[in-house]
Amino acid sequence: MLGRNSGQGRLVVVSNRVALPDQTATGGLASAMRAALQERGGLWFGWSGKVARQTGGDVHRQKDGVVEYATIDLSRSDHDDFYDGFANRTLWPLLHYRPDLVDYDRKHLAGYLRVNNLFAEQLMSLIGPQDLVWINDYHLIPLAAMLRGRGIRNRIGFFLHTPLPAAGLLITLPRHRELLETLASYDLVGLHTPRDRRALEEYFLHEVGATMRRDGRLQTPSGRMFRAEAFPIGIDTHEVAESASHADEHEEIHQLRQSLEGRALIIGVDRLDYSKGLPERFQAYARLLERSPQLHRKVTFLQIAPPSRGGVPEYRQIRRELERSAGHINGMYAAPDWVPIRYVNNSFSHDLLTGYYRTARVGLVTPLRDGMNLVAKEYVASQDPRNPGVLVLSRFAGAAQELTEALLVNPSDTEEVAEALGIALTMPLHERRNRWRRMMEVLEKQDVTAWRNAFLQHLAP
Repeated sequence: MLGRNSGQGRLVVVSNRVALPDQTATGGLASAMRAALQERGGLWFGWSGKVARQTGGDVHRQKDGVVEYATIDLSRSDHDDFYDGFANRTLWPLLHYRPDLVDYDRKHLAGYLRVNNLFAEQLMSLIGPQDLVWINDYHLIPLAAMLRGRGIRNRIGFFLHTPLPAAGLLITLPRHRELLETLASYDLVGLHTPRDRRALEEYFLHEVGATMRRDGRLQTPSGRMFRAEAFPIGIDTHEVAESASHADEHEEIHQLRQSLEGRALIIGVDRLDYSKGLPERFQAYARLLERSPQLHRKVTFLQIAPPSRGGVPEYRQIRRELERSAGHINGMYAAPDWVPIRYVNNSFSHDLLTGYYRTARVGLVTPLRDGMNLVAKEYVASQDPRNPGVLVLSRFAGAAQELTEALLVNPSDTEEVAEALGIALTMPLHERRNRWRRMMEVLEKQDVTAWRNAFLQHLAP
């Protein structure tokens, strides 16, 4: 076990996947967790990403300075029930306001609880008496209750990286109390926005029969008390801006700019997921071309959408739908010297993405629902201060609560999105600079370091 810092316990981070030291840390969670662990010393525990003949077995351990990493394998059946099954075919659509896509199976729930129990069993011997435990995301909702049942009395926090819908939707989940009431086993539950926090409080007040104490904590009928707070996750604003400022060093950025031949670029970067509003986004772009023939040959839309969760049928379906839509748009409007939409299913390095963002006149970020959406923030941070682009942002992304100088749209209203794209493409430089500067001030103040520090300060005794 690692040593303590001046009597202070370590930080124990738990998440479904672990960003190991030999892997490039991409995304807010990986960079934030690594920085917190390196400051304090600690342990990062989770699934190895490997499917083995049986779940558990040996814990794979490695150290990198003051940080220890511990991972376990999952069997094929546990992976399918826990990850592809209950986590991503039941919880994910529910949390993103899509009860019509919820596929509930008791076998999947049993696998979800089984894997959480395994995590708890393995974690018991790894947690020291003074350690702070930080559990992340919807894969591990009941983990604190399982640790409490094994005698763990440490301070335990939980952060939900997705939206949280209102109680009226949450109760559509079969046996919802069996799962959601376990959130009371945490000392602190963190969510992205005040709206999400209110949804959690109202669920406990009206469905569980909890009461709100004067100090802001919720108390369940059993006497258990916990606090819910909003902590909007940020990005490493300085790092993103610095990376984008060196975009000219990449040959791929030169190639993109040359291929545009002076055309304005609209960019979207999303994991291929039905929550991202990609079919509606393609329709809005087609509507822009239909209503603005003067933009033909003067604008190009680049949508980067790496595939994910190929084992879930809804993801295969949306990929086919987008391929048809992109082909239809290009067939309708393309010219021998112009392809209106470039639809790419590949992944790109973070450095390249910041260069692509900097090249784009418009960042198009229109999820139907999103906990935060860090692409929106990275697009803003990547801009050239002298000639910044414009962010068109869904009102239903958590980032819209902070980036109020973006052009905010309802992603289901294709006419509204098309109109916003037209405004963004013709916005005067002085207005673009003013909007960008105000958004950048928010990103610099509320970066990823401020996020994790605020969470840990609230969690510490």
